[in-house]
Amino acid sequence: MNVSKDTYKTISQPSGEVLFKEKNSKFFGYAFPVVNEEEVKVHLEQLKKQHFSARHWCYAYQIGTDKISFRANDDGEPNNSAGMPIYGQIQSFEVTNILIVVVRYFGGVKLGVGGLISAYKTTAQMALENAEIIEKTIDVFFKLTFDYKNMNKVMRIIKEKNLDIVAQKMEMNCELLFSTRKKNAETTFDIFFQSI
Repeated sequence: MNVSKDTYKTISQPSGEVLFKEKNSKFFGYAFPVVNEEEVKVHLEQLKKQHFSARHWCYAYQIGTDKISFRANDDGEPNNSAGMPIYGQIQSFEVTNILIVVVRYFGGVKLGVGGLISAYKTTAQMALENAEIIEKTIDVFFKLTFDYKNMNKVMRIIKEKNLDIVAQKMEMNCELLFSTRKKNAETTFDIFFQSI
């Protein structure tokens, strides 16, 4: 990922269910925002309960901005006929921190590998088109410890630079956890380093 790039695209909330039909087979598509593999497992378990009589729960996910982790799972379909076409749509839409699941009910007619690839790709695309894609900033977090006498100086900088306070502790020494966009991190560090 480009060093100067400090934004990424993801979805704001789970997409609604989409349905794609091909030769009596039904493909239900879902997209979920996720930040770790635990969330992936939770969504998969819920869909397996919801669609307990389905044949396949194929999925792909991608998590991260600088360090990317991803997985594509065919769940019993022929190799690379389901998970990779789904993952291809994640790449095509340039989104991350996302899970796409396509649940298949077999309709009695075999689709062949080409038909499966097309059906899983189309369902994943429909799920993404049905989701709200948003851009988020990649934030860097700072922990600042300072004397109480510097409070006004610190708060003025935070206001001027439009920094987000995440947590604060005001005792003998003050402690502030704040974040800023990745591209502003170095400048922000320098400002505090020179001022306090």
